[in-house]
Amino acid sequence: MSTDQAKEISATGVTVDVGDATTRYLLYGLLPSWFVPGVADWVMHRRTRIEETAGTKESLIHSLMMAEVGIPIALTLRYEVNPLLLSVQLGGAAVHEATALWDVRTAVDSEREVKPVEQHIHSFLESLPFGALASLMCLHADQVKSLLRGGRGDPDAWRLVPRRRPLSRGYLAGIAAAIGTCVLLPYGEELLRCVRTGRRNRTNEKNARSDAAHWSAARSGKGR
Repeated sequence: MSTDQAKEISATGVTVDVGDATTRYLLYGLLPSWFVPGVADWVMHRRTRIEETAGTKESLIHSLMMAEVGIPIALTLRYEVNPLLLSVQLGGAAVHEATALWDVRTAVDSEREVKPVEQHIHSFLESLPFGALASLMCLHADQVKSLLRGGRGDPDAWRLVPRRRPLSRGYLAGIAAAIGTCVLLPYGEELLRCVRTGRRNRTNEKNARSDAAHWSAARSGKGR
């Protein structure tokens, strides 16, 4: 900090708590921004007609990825960060990354066109968990050290501890509403669309085979 900055802070009495600022960034910046690329990705799936290509398999992978991210987020909003929660967060981020690779491979193998725009959307969705986790680890460096020690000496290291300063009901309700609107609703619609299309295609294939067998039998009968 420069001498001029120190004098200004001294004169105005304005100080910034880095921890509080980072927490506000996570709660009101990074977490809400997650919904934007999520909806954008759903739009890209719809435009490339996922139900006619990768179908239900890829849609279920999307649901799995949301669970891998959503469970650690839900726990973090309700409980204190400790070695147990950090382990869940680290595990979720690692599994999410592996599933993301599986997701893209499934789309490519199905001949669904993954356009450059969708690839950039994926880059946001993959990087946000690591950004959030890095910020949390900086905020709770003591818990990171405890995790590295295996939680020795901390009786609460491996159990869920309710937050000492619970988040407001209004904030939690807002996040829940955003998840319902931007995640559950669109991706539920995607899964339902894929399931319906898959059933219709299987029915059409079954009818086509039945018709083919019928005409084959008919031709055989005429040839006798």
